[in-house]
Amino acid sequence: MKWSLDDVAATVRGTAFGQATITAVTTDSRHVPPASLFVALRGEFFDGHDFANQALDDGAAAILVEVGSRLEPRVEATDTLQALGALGARRRRELNAQSVAITGSTGKTSTKDLLASALGVGTWASPRSFNNEVGVPLTVLMAPDDTEVLVLEVGSRGIGHIRNLIPIIEPDVAVITGIGLSHIATLGDVDNVRQAKWDLVEGLDGGVAVLPAGQEQLIDWAFQGGIEVVTFGGRGADVEIGALELDEIGRPSFTLRSQGEHARVGLQLAGAHQASNAAAAAAAALILGRALPDVAAGLALAGPSLWRMEVHPGRFTVVNDAYNANPDSMEAALRTVAAMPGRHLAILGLMAELGPAAPEAHVAMGSLAKELGFEVLVVVGEDPGLAAGAGKIAEPVATPAEAKDAIEGVVRDGDVVLVKASRAVGLEGLAQELAQ
Repeated sequence: MKWSLDDVAATVRGTAFGQATITAVTTDSRHVPPASLFVALRGEFFDGHDFANQALDDGAAAILVEVGSRLEPRVEATDTLQALGALGARRRRELNAQSVAITGSTGKTSTKDLLASALGVGTWASPRSFNNEVGVPLTVLMAPDDTEVLVLEVGSRGIGHIRNLIPIIEPDVAVITGIGLSHIATLGDVDNVRQAKWDLVEGLDGGVAVLPAGQEQLIDWAFQGGIEVVTFGGRGADVEIGALELDEIGRPSFTLRSQGEHARVGLQLAGAHQASNAAAAAAAALILGRALPDVAAGLALAGPSLWRMEVHPGRFTVVNDAYNANPDSMEAALRTVAAMPGRHLAILGLMAELGPAAPEAHVAMGSLAKELGFEVLVVVGEDPGLAAGAGKIAEPVATPAEAKDAIEGVVRDGDVVLVKASRAVGLEGLAQELAQ
């Protein structure tokens, strides 16, 4: 990337004041690379315009702001968020790279990490969970000039969110990891979740959709639209998982089969559900021309993302899955921990954005914990039904600090403690304290 300020202004349909050469773009005034353009975004709790002067002082080559600033060098645009998207779309057109975009109710980040590892050198993937209208363009804008494959995680909180990102993504391969209860508070029901995710596949222009073998509605839509499909999952899938086993800390090993070939895979990530994520990643890699043995070797190198099924052995084992939660990921975590040796305890909290489905979903997860043999379930903060479902094993508390006291009062050597909730509950710090 090497843009003049006039290039930026033309791209965002704005006006340039002063001169600068831009080789990077940032929205974070705390991290300003040399020769960067600082884009001042307005958020719910902050306004980047308040930090524009600081960004220039810290080395930004120029700023992108809405009308009203007198700082220079600058570009003025009507809407800086839309302008960021326009810059991302321009950068995508500059890159001579294939693009794999990954969406779904669960497993997006793990599948992204697995695919990046399977593809290896020449791959640029979303850092952390950069999957929204800010994160997706930033990921593309950060991609090096020699990028061969972009691997983009794409989230959706409403119908049309993904559709608006298609010019930035321009996917060659679209992966849907699965459809379940997520963002129901904004999307309304699972049918709307399915439609919101499907927008990614509709953004293909002659590319291939990678779909879960059990999602018949998605496969039917692809067939009706004349879209090439590669399925992943259990028996009969194009990329098939077989002979699945878990080790003592929940890491799966399994066989992947595709087009008459097979390869054994052992993952560093914990959870039987990671086999499905790996199969989705393998399907995308195979579409891009990688050989199955090389894909299997790459998958084995992928490590866990922050606060996602991190297993911390010690006097007792802590499983930190506190990044986020919905019913599918909660069930997967509970089942993974229940299969590990030792006595099982859990610190759980709210699964957010489930709307009217929240009470039933929380009761079901509390009941599952009891059914799987968890001996203690500490429920932190607001609870639509975890404690009700878990019955006598439940211990409700108000704060993470109280949860720490509660679990330290009952944990024994050799126990396994799961920590999981939506980010709003803030259990990641507690999990880290327990792991230490």
